[in-house]
Amino acid sequence: MSLPAEAASAAATIRQFNQAWQAGRLDELASMLHSEIVMAPPGFAGRAHGREAILAGFRDYCEHATTLEFHEHDLQADVIGDVAIVTFRYDMVYERAGERTRASGRDLWVLQKHSGTWLGVWRTMSDMEEHLVQAGW
Repeated sequence: MSLPAEAASAAATIRQFNQAWQAGRLDELASMLHSEIVMAPPGFAGRAHGREAILAGFRDYCEHATTLEFHEHDLQADVIGDVAIVTFRYDMVYERAGERTRASGRDLWVLQKHSGTWLGVWRTMSDMEEHLVQAGW
């Protein structure tokens, strides 16, 4: 089933965002985030406020980890006016500090259209699982 045009556009923004962070293109990420974005970490314990705080997390990951696999699936996008809710499941394997980790979960983004461009304004992740990968994975 294909998405309506506005929902497909919002979904494409999230796919572009995922490609950018995996490639370490932080300037590109910055252009897709509202200056006042909020991230609620899993379990909703606390909040990260603002583009720079969100970018700091991606910067830390890009500087200290390597993504070996990343797959998104079950992407869903809904649009109401100038707001889109985009969610997808992901499976990934990354290496950090010499250890390989397999991770999965659901990412949920709220986007808002500003001057014709979708910007991330709120994000959370849920259903997260992480397991160290044995040698020879």
